Amino acid sequence: MGRKLYVGNIPYETGEAELQALFGAVGQVDSVRVMRDQATGRARGFAFVEMATDEEAQQAITQLNDSQFEGRALAVNEARPKPAFAGGGGGGGGYDRGNGGGPRRRSEPRW
Repeated sequence: MGRKLYVGNIPYETGEAELQALFGAVGQVDSVRVMRDQATGRARGFAFVEMATDEEAQQAITQLNDSQFEGRALAVNEARPKPAFAGGGGGGGGYDRGNGGGPRRRSEPRW
């Protein structure tokens, strides 16, 4: 069990301070990060909360998962690492393609 928790289904208006107070009632909170859209700055409806100990993290899951917060049922569980290659192939995800980091060149059409 890890100390970092995923908190989903939070209202878009919720900030770090509200989550700090909510989880602080369960145990010591090390950090709170509400995830926001990079372009607009609008909250995305989920956050990550890191508790001081594994035991406090487990207690937060037990007490707060599926609990009502500002009219919504929270989803609280252990945060999982983001997959290294999320989404499969395709767009490349911004990784260098081995061409010096520059734009990918389109080959000349063959007539």
